[in-house]
Amino acid sequence: MTGHDTMNDTIWQAVAEERATLVELLRDLPESAWDTASLCTGWRVRDVVAHLVLATRVTIVSLLVNLIRARGNTDRLIHDTAVRHADRTPTTELLAQLRATTDSRAIPIGTTPIDRLMDLLVHGQDIAIPLGVDRVMPPAAARLSLDRVWTMGAPFHARNRLAGYSLTTTDTSWTAGNGTPITGTAAELLMMVTGRTSPDDLGNRQ
Repeated sequence: MTGHDTMNDTIWQAVAEERATLVELLRDLPESAWDTASLCTGWRVRDVVAHLVLATRVTIVSLLVNLIRARGNTDRLIHDTAVRHADRTPTTELLAQLRATTDSRAIPIGTTPIDRLMDLLVHGQDIAIPLGVDRVMPPAAARLSLDRVWTMGAPFHARNRLAGYSLTTTDTSWTAGNGTPITGTAAELLMMVTGRTSPDDLGNRQ
């Protein structure tokens, strides 16, 4: 096994752990909690779960059909397909579908295993925070995801959006950017670079 294979295997193990613990979080929720607004504007908890399920089912055909349906807008495509799936799937079935993805290593075209890990880490917080649930984000996984978001460009454009800031994690060895210093845990900085929080949220604590 090469070093690349070993790293991917480590990432997929982390992905499986995030899926399994998210199922644990969701399984005891009352039905009404699934309609709670997540941190993603216009997304309910059930919509976020549907998105995580659908991320393991993307095919070229489904992608093209839904892209046409969304008139070429990928953000609309992602949102609308998740909402449609959530609306037509009973809560118990949606949870079962998420559980069934635990060991899946499928990735949508143009993405990487780290993207699946980052998606789960961030969307796990999108669900947990509005519900008042403390969901721990593993520092090593958060660091990998943080580095990926910083270097990937779209859809977050973190490096351009946060130009003028120097970011440093307090629990890993990651640093990036130049300018006004912002420090926080890898989890906190990941939420910032993905647009869930702002530099002011962390800067005010310095």
